[in-house]
Amino acid sequence: MNQRDDEGIVLTEAQKKARRSRSIALALVLAALVVLFYVITLVKGPGVLVRPL
Repeated sequence: MNQRDDEGIVLTEAQKKARRSRSIALALVLAALVVLFYVITLVKGPGVLVRPL
């Protein structure tokens, strides 16, 4: 094996920054969905748990 195989894929600084930006955006979207579901559950109230089987 040569040295290049041992290093694997090496990202440039621009690629690292883009990856970090995407990760932050995904985290924010996920957090927004969690908050949205929580608020919807609060708005619907306890009736959400009372339903026929």
